[in-house]
Amino acid sequence: MGENDTLRVECVSCELCFEHSILSKCEHFKIENNKDIDIKEPIKPSSSFVHSVINMTGMIIGLGQLSTAYGLENGGWVSIVLLLGLGTICAYCACLLGKCLEKNSESRSYSDIAQLAFGTKGRLVATIFMYTEIFMGLVSYTISLHDNLNTVFKNIPVNVPCMEKSKLITMTAVLVMLPSLWLRNLSSIAFLSAGGIIMAGIIFLTVASTAISGAVKSDFNIPVLHLHNIPKVSGLYAFSYAGHVVFPNLYTSMKDPYKYIKVVLVSFTTVMLLYTALAFMGAKMFGPSINSQITLSMPQNLIATKIALWATVLTPMTKYALQFAPLAIQIENNLPSSMTSRTKKIIRGGIGSIFLITILTLALSVPYFQHVLSLTGSLVSVSICIIIPCTLYTKICLAEISKPHLLFNVIIITIGSIICITGTISSSKSLINVINTGNQ
Repeated sequence: MGENDTLRVECVSCELCFEHSILSKCEHFKIENNKDIDIKEPIKPSSSFVHSVINMTGMIIGLGQLSTAYGLENGGWVSIVLLLGLGTICAYCACLLGKCLEKNSESRSYSDIAQLAFGTKGRLVATIFMYTEIFMGLVSYTISLHDNLNTVFKNIPVNVPCMEKSKLITMTAVLVMLPSLWLRNLSSIAFLSAGGIIMAGIIFLTVASTAISGAVKSDFNIPVLHLHNIPKVSGLYAFSYAGHVVFPNLYTSMKDPYKYIKVVLVSFTTVMLLYTALAFMGAKMFGPSINSQITLSMPQNLIATKIALWATVLTPMTKYALQFAPLAIQIENNLPSSMTSRTKKIIRGGIGSIFLITILTLALSVPYFQHVLSLTGSLVSVSICIIIPCTLYTKICLAEISKPHLLFNVIIITIGSIICITGTISSSKSLINVINTGNQ
């Protein structure tokens, strides 16, 4: 180094620290040349048990709370076994990720575990699935934003030549959030994640208050089983438990990582109870007429409905910066160190803007929420939440696994593969059909 050059150690986030509402900082570092000395000590894992439970619960809850009632009505009340069964399997696979991390203290992320098991090719495959889920998840959030904004502004006249009102409002909302993709400040992004968790709580409370108050007098009988709908419903349910890509980051942020399994059990139990309650409340209140998003089925004249709709609108708007952050970090870390921070920011923000506009265009072109969500769940979420974790654990710990445990893992992988294949085929056919006919 030259005489005026000194080392600067700057804390940067690992690949997925901001994904799905994780509020703790990572411990990775980047060393680069700078004229000023600014050395920061490693941040020790500091998340408590309660903090970790809140983080994991916040990661899991998302669009699933809007669609489980629709899934129960279309799958039949027997499909609640599928909802709880998939939740249990996903919780088991989350525990397996923790076991993998115990084997190698240098592994800190989902892609690190994949590399430990299968080398560079494993990391590449895991990364492709991770970013595909982020992209398709954001498309689903944007469709939800479009549908709910259309209801919120239903009676407000907006006339623009050659453009539908709903599309114009959605484009405006997305453009308002566009600057958030330029954020690099940790506290700013953490604020957005906290907002998402609060919105999820508000949605549940408004739906529950509508059911308890008797504002909706209907008391429909839930069908026993619609077997032909199970493949599509399984995709909706699987998406509801997505979040595994950041569980390793949560594990490494815990000051007591030996409590990780307890965190998983408490978090998934909480989410499963929440989903079950919402599913039965929605199906009983609205029956066959239930919308794929429960908030769109609620009576429009109720204050609770207006609150729920706005909470649903604000939820996607808190997700863009959070879910783009992993990709932004990868982009920035791969840029030449000779670039100034300003140039890196411009490049990162420019790519983010193109990324978001692409998502907006796709969401407005294919505004079929339940079909896109089911396809995402079947094609991507099942792989990330079930198939890949089981495969990685089996590969890494093969020498220590008993034959019954190995057989159990093979059965889980087989179940996941069946759901993935049948769900992808079914939801793809449904999506193609609605695109051709224009009827959902």
